This record gives sequence, structure tokens and C-alpha cells, in this order.
Amino acid sequence: MRFKQGAGFKLLKEFKEFALKGNMVDLAIGIIIGAAFSGLVNSVVEDLFMPIVATLTGGVDFTNKFFGLAESVNASSLAAAREQGPVLAYGNFVTLLINFLIVAFILFMVVKAMNRLKRREEEKPAEVAKVPRNEALLEEIRDLLAKQSSGTPRV
Repeated sequence: MRFKQGAGFKLLKEFKEFALKGNMVDLAIGIIIGAAFSGLVNSVVEDLFMPIVATLTGGVDFTNKFFGLAESVNASSLAAAREQGPVLAYGNFVTLLINFLIVAFILFMVVKAMNRLKRREEEKPAEVAKVPRNEALLEEIRDLLAKQSSGTPRV
């Protein structure tokens, strides 16, 4: 494949325009913040909420709850059972479902708080621009002169 002279520079210029568009930079920043936020949410789930769930369920570890689908499966842990044959790992599903519900609730609360802040900002009355005193006096003089020149009798 042969390029015309300058085609490489044109391609580079187009790529630069594409990469530096505001939306692309905003997206990159969003992904980076999202990754950091993901770690925070996972910590909230694993370190704060899951111990409460474990306490409420009597310390049951759902991740190792399974049904062996073959007679040869007799292990006590999920990893070992998977090596012995097919298993229905319902405990892992329950754990992931609980994690999902907690994460979804946390994100819902964050979005709700952001929307509340946004509404407050929108409801703020627009600040009335304060006219400097000298401009206000000039406006009064202008209005008085306009009244006088419109044929109003002088006092």
C-alpha cells in the first residue's frame, strides 16, 4: 500500500483532532475516576456490608454452597468440587447477587445526592448584577433629561 506524500501527516493531524476532542478527554477522565470509585465501592461492600450480612446469616459462607451434579462430587469446597465434576454453584451466585444489590444501592444513593445538589444549584436565584453608584446616578440624570426634553413644563 502506497501513501501519497503528506498523507501520513494528514492522518496524524486527524488522529490528534480526534484524541483531543473534549468528549474524548472527558471520557478518559471518567474512566479513571470510575476505576478509583470502583475500588472504593468494592471496599464498602466487602469491608462494611458483607460482615453485616455474614452476621445476619450466622456466618454462613455462601461462596462454598453448591450441588454436585455427578455422584463423584463429594468435596467440601467449591474449587475442589469443580475438579471432581460438574456442580451447580448457587452460593457463588447468591454472593454475587448480594454484592450487586449493595453496589447498585450505593450508586443509586450517590446519583440521588448528585441530583439533589444539581437541583439546589439550579434553584438558586440568579444574582442581580449590582450597578455601580456612578452609573446609577447617570441613568437617573438621563431619565430626568428625557422627561424635560419631552415637553414637560419646567418647574
